[in-house]
Amino acid sequence: MKQTTATHRIEATRAWLALATLLLAGWLVWSAPARAQPAVAASAASAETDQPTDALVPPTSASDFTASQLDSVLAGSWRSAANRARDVYRHPKATLQFFGVRPDQTVIEITPGSGWYSEILAPLLRDNGRYVAAIQAPAGGDTEAARDDNGLRRKFAGDAAEYGNAQFVEFDPKAPVFGAPGSADLVLTFRNVHNWVMADTAPAMFKAFFAVLRPGGVLGVVDHRADDDAKLDAVKRSGYLPTSYVVKLATDAGFSLDGSSEINANPRDSRDHPKGVWTLPPTLALGDKNRAKYLAIGESDRMTLRFVKPMPASADSSGVPRN
Repeated sequence: MKQTTATHRIEATRAWLALATLLLAGWLVWSAPARAQPAVAASAASAETDQPTDALVPPTSASDFTASQLDSVLAGSWRSAANRARDVYRHPKATLQFFGVRPDQTVIEITPGSGWYSEILAPLLRDNGRYVAAIQAPAGGDTEAARDDNGLRRKFAGDAAEYGNAQFVEFDPKAPVFGAPGSADLVLTFRNVHNWVMADTAPAMFKAFFAVLRPGGVLGVVDHRADDDAKLDAVKRSGYLPTSYVVKLATDAGFSLDGSSEINANPRDSRDHPKGVWTLPPTLALGDKNRAKYLAIGESDRMTLRFVKPMPASADSSGVPRN
């Protein structure tokens, strides 16, 4: 059944693209005379026209198409009920739109864990793009990273219709490499930077993000947000980080801050919990103690940051040097 659904979706996507292409071509032909009129003909244009030239718009846009594809993926039957329930806290559609994700891009997700965003990104990129899950090389033992790695591989292997084109890359967090230089359009990481800060590997990770992105490529970061005036040493074991520190990690690696968003903000989060961010759902580290209180707060307050790898001074918008 999933294979049939996937086939129908591919056919629907191709049909939509063909229709959009025909509509756009028709629009260009139909609107050409109006767009070609010189300014001196303004009096003639004011006589009788079927439609004013400033009302001519293409039939759709890339952002509209991406939005429709995201809606389709978010409604996918392969997404677990538990993961769907967290949409209200993680705002996947708005977050991915803010980062500029499109279905035709190469996207590397760093440390996807058990695959919450993989359930969205891998199917979205399956037909026309490329999804790469970057996972830490196994260090041996029954670690959280090893359990997540095994679980993610089982998830992908168990549903080829949705994850058959997904790829893995393993990295050493002390000397990470995520692919050939300049080979990715986007690098995304969700709620991981605090772990790298605690492990003292964050600078190396951000430098590797910069290396794998093409010029003009985007780094998207979501993480738990500490108070603006918080000292790093005082909060880094809590899972929360000052936004200014994360921005510095990125800019020190060569990135420019391109935007920030309150998409994943939670004003109910006081950020001063007994077990740090893990006091809140989904972990609920205190178990049943004050459970209702922490459920009412919801998941953590989070920063959402978009960085860009600057274009070389002598390159065009594709990153290719000019002659």
